[in-house]
Amino acid sequence: MKVGIIGSGIVGQTLGTAFLAEGYEVMLGTRNPGKEEVKKWKEANPKGQCGTFGVTAQFGDILILAVAGSAAEVAIKLSGTSHFNDKILIDTTNPIAAGAPKDGVLSFFTDLNESLFERLQKQIPQARMVKAFNSVGSYQMYKPTVKNGPPTMFICGNDANAKKTVTDILTAFGWETADMGVATAARAIEPLCILWCIPGFLQNQWTHAFRLLKV
Repeated sequence: MKVGIIGSGIVGQTLGTAFLAEGYEVMLGTRNPGKEEVKKWKEANPKGQCGTFGVTAQFGDILILAVAGSAAEVAIKLSGTSHFNDKILIDTTNPIAAGAPKDGVLSFFTDLNESLFERLQKQIPQARMVKAFNSVGSYQMYKPTVKNGPPTMFICGNDANAKKTVTDILTAFGWETADMGVATAARAIEPLCILWCIPGFLQNQWTHAFRLLKV
């Protein structure tokens, strides 16, 4: 199975290394395949490949969107919207607005009645999108090391089979999954990023994760 990752920052690199560890073929997509951090990732992960957004989107059977939320729509356009048709797309993005957080609280460029996930699904309606990996830092994305059992990854999306595939991936990565329903639920899942970041900004704590407790 081939995984194409649109975005070569820390999230894209972390997930690329994780998928390689799980036996997938991986291509890391970037606007500039020659930039230094991409070269370093390739040196550290010799089985991985690098390419432009378009080549990467065409390469992957499963695609990961791992760019800044403000760049997500442009990244999809540069990747070629038709390359997303009928493919699972894991959306890791958050609609973080420009500017510093206030009292540790980030601002979004969306409101409570819209999510970035929904915007992107409208842009590529034939993509089988699933929201995941947006409510935790890159340090804990793969094989998270937290006390008292696995943490919970909240997901949503309109395609039940796509969510099952992503759940299987998350299980292999060391996560429990909580399916929150269809795309509209991203309006609640994306703001978890704001909550997750507060201990980081205020107390420099960046290695925590959420867990859903059940009775």
